[in-house]
Amino acid sequence: MKTAADVFLAFDDVKKSYDQKVLVVKGFDMQVEQGEFITLLGPSGSGKTTVLMMLAGFESVTSGTISIRGQSINKTAPYKRNIGMVFQNYALFPHMTVAENLRYPLSVRGMSKADQTKRVAEYLGLVELGDFGNRYPAQLSGGQKQRVALARAMIFEPTLILMDEPLGALDKKLREQMQYEITRLHEQLGFTVIYVTHDQAEALSMSDRIAVFNDGIVQQCAPPAELYERPANAFVAEFIGENNFIKGQINRIENGRAVVNVPGGGTVVATAGDGLEQGGRCMVSVRPEKLFIHPTTHDHDNDITATFVARIYVGDFIRYYFRLADGAEIVVKVLNDLSAPEFSEGDKGRLQWLITDSIAFSHEGEMPDVTGQAGP
Repeated sequence: MKTAADVFLAFDDVKKSYDQKVLVVKGFDMQVEQGEFITLLGPSGSGKTTVLMMLAGFESVTSGTISIRGQSINKTAPYKRNIGMVFQNYALFPHMTVAENLRYPLSVRGMSKADQTKRVAEYLGLVELGDFGNRYPAQLSGGQKQRVALARAMIFEPTLILMDEPLGALDKKLREQMQYEITRLHEQLGFTVIYVTHDQAEALSMSDRIAVFNDGIVQQCAPPAELYERPANAFVAEFIGENNFIKGQINRIENGRAVVNVPGGGTVVATAGDGLEQGGRCMVSVRPEKLFIHPTTHDHDNDITATFVARIYVGDFIRYYFRLADGAEIVVKVLNDLSAPEFSEGDKGRLQWLITDSIAFSHEGEMPDVTGQAGP
């Protein structure tokens, strides 16, 4: 059995309030293994950046404990935590060359100039900027600046590296390129990462585990595939990727499955989420790519009728919009091939899917609010 000292990084019932009245982080618990890539994901104001700032030492902990290898760092000064930071705005020194920017964290730690030169050359090579040492930040592209910022955060071999929306200022192509670069360096060097983003695709493609925040509380912490395929609640299902929600009423629950009465008559069957009760309201979630339009060769358990509204060509796939009997919209994603069906507005279509590809969640009130962009 692991002791506290065996855990690399631990958050134990960590809370944060700025006014001693309202908690913006409400009892955060997590254990992180050395070498893990952990992403804190959530909408604006959900608490994810506040957790990062407390870990860095830029914000105090109201209560609870943050520890590294079993030792509390609550009262440790930021510069003594041996943590590397990567920010969205790069935070490079404009009056220093790239090489001088990389030398700086080594010089303040007393490394000899000869060793500094060797280490700078090594890390410029790691981020594929070996010929850029004499350039100034203003002479670099956004992607190159972010590579320098990443190299500077890694070069003194910190205990862990924190990244706060590091790719937020880059365009889509550069973001994807830097996602690959960060993942490559993480796999190559094995450093521990705590990464903050509001971008679900970014989190899914880079992380070992993702902690989904909402209103200061972690809704679920799990590997990407588990979050996507088996969300713990309606908020996670809505926030991670794209989802359809079919409102209904629980007919019965048996063998871990919920039989649900849906608008327009008939029933569908889904994996039963927590908190369901016979006769209670629920939402059945099913992702657009898990739906099939009749006729189909795919296996299916559920079959409902919906009215066709629109067909949107996206390139590699086609989005079909249907309307259910209660007026709710449902989206189907179909690969762009010769089998993609044609409809006229108002046509009836049959939508089909597997029980195992849908989950019924308890539903009282409105849909979960997942609006918002990056924020604390």
